[in-house]
Amino acid sequence: MASLPIDTTKYTGIICAVPPAPRVANRETGQLRVDRETGKTVYQVGLCLMAGTSADVVNVSVAGEPAGVQLGMPVAVRDLVATPWENDGRHGIAFRAAEIRSLSASATSAGKGAGQ
Repeated sequence: MASLPIDTTKYTGIICAVPPAPRVANRETGQLRVDRETGKTVYQVGLCLMAGTSADVVNVSVAGEPAGVQLGMPVAVRDLVATPWENDGRHGIAFRAAEIRSLSASATSAGKGAGQ
């Protein structure tokens, strides 16, 4: 199925609701999920996406550990996409991002803006 890009600039805030944790590919062996393109371990981060008076928490996968991202911290998300899936009668939406970074870390590095 097609991946659908999500415009994160429409959100009034994005906060880490669940700290990064490596995704497990095989629960029996404990083998971690690895990104096919980069070879990096895939991490999952629970993000609270806020817009106006509503907020939703979604689990977002990202290749490589998001350095400095901690619980309650405002974050920037680059290239967020949603991919609908269906498997054995179950269905849902998988979220993936190219990068999740701490806004506090990016604001202090090299004078760069913290845009999403």
